[in-house]
Amino acid sequence: MDHYSRIQLAIEYLEQHLQEPFNIRDASAAASFSAFHFQRLFQAITGFTVLEYVRRRRLTEAAATLRNTAHGVLEIALSYGYQSQEAFTRAFDAHFGITPARFRKLEKEALRENRMQQSIDFNEYRAQLGTAFHMNPPRLVTLEPIQIIGYEYQTNLNNEQHYAEIPGFYHDFGRQQKFMNIPDRIRPDMAYGVAAHFQEDGAFSFMVGEESAGIGGSLEAGYTCLEIPGGLYAEFTTEGSEQDVRKMIYGSWLLASKYERREGPDFEVTDVWKSTPERLDMKIYIPLK
Repeated sequence: MDHYSRIQLAIEYLEQHLQEPFNIRDASAAASFSAFHFQRLFQAITGFTVLEYVRRRRLTEAAATLRNTAHGVLEIALSYGYQSQEAFTRAFDAHFGITPARFRKLEKEALRENRMQQSIDFNEYRAQLGTAFHMNPPRLVTLEPIQIIGYEYQTNLNNEQHYAEIPGFYHDFGRQQKFMNIPDRIRPDMAYGVAAHFQEDGAFSFMVGEESAGIGGSLEAGYTCLEIPGGLYAEFTTEGSEQDVRKMIYGSWLLASKYERREGPDFEVTDVWKSTPERLDMKIYIPLK
């Protein structure tokens, strides 16, 4: 079963449980993905988060219930996960530009169609893949384990927070000369960025560091040691923004390839001497099986 079919199973699970508490773990399990990887794939393909999709679907279905039944606004609000009528009214008005009460009274009042979220069919995304932007194919490499020591920053997939924050992590790492606290540096000209410690809510840590031969001993506060597992990786060379490359990796290339992403961290390597503010000399590595 391909990635699209598996994601569609998760969509079907979400549709069947719209009126129940949102559970990303069970939804992703329906697709046989980890919660974090499911969220990353979904966001790369659709451009918005799973949580945002569920919120839009609930509001759309709530609007249909308002239009087609005599259920009270409070009853509808509670059935779609809102704690009060006031919270539901605020969310409905913010999304559709009209309150639930006014929408129900004005029978011919139309909601903004572009705000209605119908159930997604990922077969449509599969059909669109042929017209998607094409990137150069990656080089497949087999790596030995690599020990990295670096400073650990916290970020999140939601609202593409990580894309906004990660460049600042590199800037802070260099400006504060945090690399000087790394013992036994092996390749001081190569900066590693490693995504790890994935959480179900989209949170993860991003470590900026360097390869190190240091073993044992204590590290400065905020620093951590992580071993990048050996094995097969797809090596992508950036041609444009890192954000665009990563979206194409997860939103297009991985889905069309014969490979699956295995467990383990993504990482990127930047040659700091060859890079300029206008162009980074960066390679991105994705673990495969």
